[in-house]
Amino acid sequence: MQQEKPRWEGKHYAFFQNRECEYFPCHAGVPEEDFNCLFCYCPLYALGENCGGRFRYSEKGRKVCTDCPIPHFRENYGRITGRYAELAALAARKENH
Repeated sequence: MQQEKPRWEGKHYAFFQNRECEYFPCHAGVPEEDFNCLFCYCPLYALGENCGGRFRYSEKGRKVCTDCPIPHFRENYGRITGRYAELAALAARKENH
């Protein structure tokens, strides 16, 4: 049985690449032809330790994601956007405080 393709596969809104960026490609381990710049600033950053990526904390306590290629893989569009409900809930909690 053939697996159904994600609805965003092949859609222009799900992939953006900026080869003119002075940092391109900014993360190692992602094939250049699949390097997605759409989530240059990862939306999952706000989830802190629950983001699911590879990160560390700096001496000043800031989250550092330089070793995390997750948002830059073409196929991870759904992985990122699939967590928007969590981000919305986080924003709602912060607005109510």
